[in-house]
Amino acid sequence: MIPAFLGLAGPTLTDAERGFFRSAEPAGYILFRRNCETRAQMRALTDELRSLSGRDDLPILIDQEGGRVQRMTTPEWPRLPAGEAFARLYEKAPVSAMEAARLNAKAIATMLREVGVTVDCLPMLDVRRPDADAIVGDRALGSDPKQVASLGRLVIDGLREGGVVGVIKHMPGHGRSDLDSHKALPVIEASDEELAEDILPFRQLNDAPMGMSAHIIYTAWDAERPASLSPIVVRDIIRGRIGFDGLLMSDDLGMHALSGDFGDRAAGAIAAGSDIALHCSGDMAEMAAVAGALGPIAAESQERLQRAMATIATRAPDESFEALAAKRDSLLALA
Repeated sequence: MIPAFLGLAGPTLTDAERGFFRSAEPAGYILFRRNCETRAQMRALTDELRSLSGRDDLPILIDQEGGRVQRMTTPEWPRLPAGEAFARLYEKAPVSAMEAARLNAKAIATMLREVGVTVDCLPMLDVRRPDADAIVGDRALGSDPKQVASLGRLVIDGLREGGVVGVIKHMPGHGRSDLDSHKALPVIEASDEELAEDILPFRQLNDAPMGMSAHIIYTAWDAERPASLSPIVVRDIIRGRIGFDGLLMSDDLGMHALSGDFGDRAAGAIAAGSDIALHCSGDMAEMAAVAGALGPIAAESQERLQRAMATIATRAPDESFEALAAKRDSLLALA
């Protein structure tokens, strides 16, 4: 098994993908809108991935946040509220907002579990700032670090109750960035003292099962390398000051914040201390470069992976998506 989560090209596996995945043995997979057409199609796809790997606890990831970031969407699946909806409610009724966040996350988990997806890249713990790039914006759970942490905790809980693993992102914080890391490499020049606000939500949720690092340079910590490729940031900030000991994955290696060969990007992420290199495009040549640059997954990383997948409930959710969403909406209406 190699320390990589890989994407797929379309709604079904090609013969080339089957052969490559058998040979490479990635630790898991990630799905995008191109992979999500119908419930039956997705269930068949995820069942085949599990069969191919021989692992019932195979991590199959998706970004199903709600709002602007929703891979499973209409007309097959309903729209979901963005993080901003829960932040607005929190300003009026914090307890109701926290319960709404839990109900929403559990509803998302029922949606994902039905089609065989086991990991959601949620909650986003980036603290919203008015002068930053819109890439965070209404996806955020608020502009107060303690509020973000409180709501994020209930998102993790709701996902787990529904049988799905949550991922805290983007460590150590994307909220100050004035650039979208999908398009360019952001450089944050805030002081160590200022950045303490950004890492607070991650510190309070440092027991989360999985986390994702950011492709951002933080000059206070490492002026040369983005966090995802920085042994200093991973060791001293993410593992050290934040205290995160869950499975750490990089953000997508295909983002334009990074440069160079895909093999170098993948090897750099693992050398920096990530457990998993994330590659999303499904491009076969890029995936071959990633796989070719990686050795077997480290024993410590495999243990973290197994520990993360063991956190989710094995029983079926006790409420339907519709029932959970109705309760959520009645609370959001208070805002």
